[in-house]
Amino acid sequence: MAFEFERKQRIAVIGGGPGGYEAALAGAQLGADVTIVERTGIGGSAVITDVVPSKTLIATAEAARNIPDAVGLGVQFYTRTDAGKPTRPEVAVNLAAVNKRVLGLARQQSEDMRAELVRAGVKIIDGVGRLDGENAVVVSTAGGGHGTDFDRIEADTIVISTGASPRELPSAKPDGERILTWTQLYTLQDLPEHLIVVGSGVTGAEFASAYMNLGAKVTLVSSRDQVLPGEDSDAAAILEKVFTRGGMTLLSKSRAASVERTDDGVRVRLSDGREIEGSHCLMAVGSVPNTQGIGLEEAGVQLTESGHIRVNRVARTSVPNIYAAGDCSDVLPLASVAFMQGRTAVFHAMGDAVNPIELRNVTSNIFTQPEIATVGWNQKQIEDGLAQGEIYKLPLSVNARAKMQNIKDGFVKIFARTGSGTVIGGVIVAPRASELIFPLALAVEHRLTVDQVARAYAVFPSLSGSITDAARAMHIVG
Repeated sequence: MAFEFERKQRIAVIGGGPGGYEAALAGAQLGADVTIVERTGIGGSAVITDVVPSKTLIATAEAARNIPDAVGLGVQFYTRTDAGKPTRPEVAVNLAAVNKRVLGLARQQSEDMRAELVRAGVKIIDGVGRLDGENAVVVSTAGGGHGTDFDRIEADTIVISTGASPRELPSAKPDGERILTWTQLYTLQDLPEHLIVVGSGVTGAEFASAYMNLGAKVTLVSSRDQVLPGEDSDAAAILEKVFTRGGMTLLSKSRAASVERTDDGVRVRLSDGREIEGSHCLMAVGSVPNTQGIGLEEAGVQLTESGHIRVNRVARTSVPNIYAAGDCSDVLPLASVAFMQGRTAVFHAMGDAVNPIELRNVTSNIFTQPEIATVGWNQKQIEDGLAQGEIYKLPLSVNARAKMQNIKDGFVKIFARTGSGTVIGGVIVAPRASELIFPLALAVEHRLTVDQVARAYAVFPSLSGSITDAARAMHIVG
């Protein structure tokens, strides 16, 4: 008697960033034959040159900032001269050592993720992948020129997770020495004397905050009225106040026309004719998806005008068996979203239970000092009538734990549906706001009311107590 064995589903993943990594793990978990292709290292730019390194640098800046901040709590730092006289020591940052640690941690995280894929049974190919029609991936495993070795992977399902790269302007070409993208900052051996940051979005604000706290002179050039355009205006206002208090120069409504090298630094020309000179310039003017030259158009995959891959709520493209996850897709460019897209794509492709991605429930965080975390509907949408909601803001300055820690800047803001009191969004500005936002994320995800949030026991004293206090203040009478 002949037996027919069902062939394992074959999944090919192009790109080992958060989306591709999670897709590969999900496929292996469901019993698929999974191959992942990655050119720089598992984790992609998110782990090797972007999220992990930048947040490690920011953590170091926070530690440096905590030293002088401790003085406000009554802590004294001093040493003694040879004559026995007390003198205050100088706090200095060894940027070469900082960056060595930053890159080491990033590489270790990449190796840990690679090991996890190997344990799961995923085949890893180091190389550059491109589509060859709808059901195959061709991989160049050398330099892409003559003598290159090619692998061909037949696949039932393909997941594209090729990420994005820093946008470069013709009038401000990065040179890796003085004019830098955020991926090139970690080659610096010494702290910039004067760092000019062009772009006041999330990336620009985060690095401006970090380098200010590391001790550099910083000028932030923003083409908009306020830093962090599109974010909560109250949060942006607090950040501007903190930046100004820390000695940063903010140039709002100022568009950079060009950046050029000088003998010992850089010169930034603004569109209004002004010029700024500094030692280094960080270009933080957005990113472009890595979707060119990988066979997408030939396979029939639809792209947006910006070159992003169009996907639906289960990360599926216009070609039924091809999915896309992460910054190469036209969804929020967040690592957490990429992870979810990768997992959702494979679950959907293999017929497993899946919940379509609901962007309204996504939390995001800006790792400045203080941090800014958000979830759900925002205040402008409510004020514009796109959602019916009540708004309540509670300053952190009234929180007992905040007083103990000498925290003066920040707030908890909750948005609740008019009538029912269902939590539909929130903003937290505080140290570790990325941790504090989670209760509000749960409330939005599970449609909890402010009364249900208020009934949860928060530790006293704690910063999270401000969440229950704000929710209690929004009590629905009935």
